[in-house]
Amino acid sequence: MTVSVKDLHGSTPAIVEKLKEAGITNNEQFLAAAAEPAQRKALASSCGCDARTILELANRADLARIKGVSGVYSDLLEKAGVDTVKELATRRPDNLHAKIVDTNAGVQITKQPPSLAMVESWVQQAKELPKTLSY
Repeated sequence: MTVSVKDLHGSTPAIVEKLKEAGITNNEQFLAAAAEPAQRKALASSCGCDARTILELANRADLARIKGVSGVYSDLLEKAGVDTVKELATRRPDNLHAKIVDTNAGVQITKQPPSLAMVESWVQQAKELPKTLSY
């Protein structure tokens, strides 16, 4: 799924503008430009931020490739301890769903947490997606 970099949680207008100047406007372009640690370091330098910020954005851009995971559900996954596609692929859907529901009850990120079927789909998609980031 393609998402604008401006819609990635953690992006700032300054970072979005610098990325746009480099021809990067969506998550897929961003992932291609931030796949390797050296690329993230270079992007951080050109964007005026640190490499950790770029890595966090890259992880969110990677998660956005999963249908149904964007915006509020991406935030909820992160609060539940899942911030990468690699991590999502290793989770048991039933346990993750329970953790998401419990997390949402505490922080009220969304009125409607995802169903177990949605979480099962996310985990399956994460297992099938090609790897884009190296750490």
